Amino acid sequence: MKKNASDASAAKANASSFLSKADIMAGFSVFLIALPLCLGISLASGFPSIAGVFTAIVGGLFVSFFKGSQLTIKGPAAGLIVIALGAVEELGQGDNFRGYTLTLAVIVAAGIVQILMGLLKWGDLVDFFPASAVHGMLAAIGIIIIAKQLPVMMGATTQAKDPIGMLLHIPEMLENLNPHIAIIGFSSLALLIFWSGRKGKFFKAIPAPLAVLLLAFPLEILYRLDVDHEYIINGHIYHTGPDFLVNLPSNLLSAIQLPDFSQLISSTSIKYIIMFALVGSLESLLSSKAIDLLDPQKRNSNMNRDLIGVGVGNSLVGMVGGLPMISEIVRSSANINAGAKSYASNFYHGLFLLIFVVFFPDLIHRIPLAALAAMLVFTGFRLASPKAFKHSWEIGKEQLLIFCTTIIVTLLTDLLLGILAGICIKLLQSLYHGISLKDLFKAKYDLHKTGQKVRIELKSGLVFTNYLGFQKLLRAQSEVEEIEVNLSRVNFVDHTSLHNLDRLKDVFSQKGILLSVHGLDQLNPRSAHPFAAHKRKK
Repeated sequence: MKKNASDASAAKANASSFLSKADIMAGFSVFLIALPLCLGISLASGFPSIAGVFTAIVGGLFVSFFKGSQLTIKGPAAGLIVIALGAVEELGQGDNFRGYTLTLAVIVAAGIVQILMGLLKWGDLVDFFPASAVHGMLAAIGIIIIAKQLPVMMGATTQAKDPIGMLLHIPEMLENLNPHIAIIGFSSLALLIFWSGRKGKFFKAIPAPLAVLLLAFPLEILYRLDVDHEYIINGHIYHTGPDFLVNLPSNLLSAIQLPDFSQLISSTSIKYIIMFALVGSLESLLSSKAIDLLDPQKRNSNMNRDLIGVGVGNSLVGMVGGLPMISEIVRSSANINAGAKSYASNFYHGLFLLIFVVFFPDLIHRIPLAALAAMLVFTGFRLASPKAFKHSWEIGKEQLLIFCTTIIVTLLTDLLLGILAGICIKLLQSLYHGISLKDLFKAKYDLHKTGQKVRIELKSGLVFTNYLGFQKLLRAQSEVEEIEVNLSRVNFVDHTSLHNLDRLKDVFSQKGILLSVHGLDQLNPRSAHPFAAHKRKK
């Protein structure tokens, strides 16, 4: 009887928590941000505009309950635009609709791969990749987004197809822009820049994407974009009309699109399955780790469960016509700032999206594409801002080399080759600094245990390729009160390992274990940055 009463009490507490006003209000706040971003990311990816909304709805209404992460928002991300658009174009071979349906099959398969990764407990995968290569990948994505969205923001066309060619054609696009569309695009971008620098209560109460829509709607009415027409400025004839607005189906069910599995085992499909699974998982895990640091309650995500949830979500959205999802950092940060307490806020954000697209599709149709493009250009700039280059330089010249190599190779080829190029440069640097091939993938150490204290003395070196094995060793010491890592005898320790060790201190601290790192004073830092690579003194 007591057990039944206890179970009933727990169920009541959970229901009360799920219906908390804080999570409902946070979900509504995130919905206001997510709607325009979902639409913009869809169109930039070569998908129907509703695709990103499908993703956020599934991410909210279904993936929330995996509870791998308490405060992250699941939905489409700007970081996967490049892969999605590349898949549509390469698989479609000129037929974008066929490319879209073939890409949906790829997303389903990538989701299954992510489920397997979670079941195999590969949630620590994020700690393997060199930090500078990951930042370089994100910066390259930002540059590509800017290049692809500038023509949409200006209402211009260009013959260039690759990002570098598009950037070189910016002067030509400025000469041939559509004035009314460009006014909407540039004013939206200016508002985003202005809004991002404000800290008052008014600016916090109104999310920047919502402010852009409040500006874009009157301009859309002023320029009569809902009607096909021409206008003349300085003797030039320009055309505007509904083609410059979001095209959304009036019936949500009619927008559901089944995937085409006919090319799933082709080399192109396999390449994109790997890219979606690898890059999507990497971005998702990085976001979850970042949000854990912002969580007021200092909860740690279960990365493997979160990866399984995202994988299930991707398999579902691929079956209905949606974009791939990740744990998205911008919306998740906004979720915390709005006062979210639990995973329920992600559920409510998906619920509000569903309600809005079902009952107010005509309002969504009035959103100018130029305004959405401006949001993406702004997002791209934040990924590839001068601060990102400065940050790599401050960590060390070698990190800047990895960062820039990843960017250049990505722009010239694709994301997979770009991240591989960054890894290769990092491997060569590790070998140059005295890490032997034998020690590259397995760290050497001496372990001494005295009572409730463990002292681990590393030999040879600690780099990104052998860090995961060393991290597993550290986590196995869960019964002690103190762990001391001594690096005084290593030849080299890289930036990625030092950064990961610092994050691990917080994880152990929450378990009541003191993790400390000693011996760096016996090594030469490669820069003044606190997590700069260190090399043995000669």
